[in-house]
Amino acid sequence: MAGRARRKENPGRGSDRVPTGRKGKDAYVVRLGVSLEPDLLALLDSWVRERNSPSRSDAIRALIRKELAEHELGDPDSDSVASVLLLYRHEAPNVLRRLTAVEHHWGAHIRSSSHVHLEGGSCMQLIGLVGKRAEVVNAAEDLRGVKGIAFGRYSLGTPAVTGGSTGHRHPHTGPHAAADSGDRDPPEPEPRNPRRRPQ
Repeated sequence: MAGRARRKENPGRGSDRVPTGRKGKDAYVVRLGVSLEPDLLALLDSWVRERNSPSRSDAIRALIRKELAEHELGDPDSDSVASVLLLYRHEAPNVLRRLTAVEHHWGAHIRSSSHVHLEGGSCMQLIGLVGKRAEVVNAAEDLRGVKGIAFGRYSLGTPAVTGGSTGHRHPHTGPHAAADSGDRDPPEPEPRNPRRRPQ
């Protein structure tokens, strides 16, 4: 009877709620049971060790967030971020001029750009992008497609999985308003126009 009385007082919320010591929506976590086959559990434990997770729960949370992010990023209008890694040789003809022109073209989506000098004349550029997923992908592809870039790669994510947002707003004002409004494809940056190549 006592157990029934407790369930009536807190329907659906009993001993599964555990305080975390934090405030707001993170003030507690909910405990739940997960049934796994022994082979799958062994794979999970191996992965927990490899990624240096503090617990199985932490690893499972990471897997859930990854799946939710991929689901969210299936929408071209989803709020997205990207990190872009570019490698090139400093003396490559006009590479810095071309890269700067493309960065200015996508300036409304670029939150950070960091230039790193490596040894042997190599350089690394790290660029942080925000915006709709379709815009972010277009910007990342444009950046890594600059003539003279030897290697380019980008990684997508969404702050929605942590309850946040990029704060990116539409439509834009200024020279990129038409390009970012979805009315038409963004024009090629001037230095990449084959009729007016930089010398």
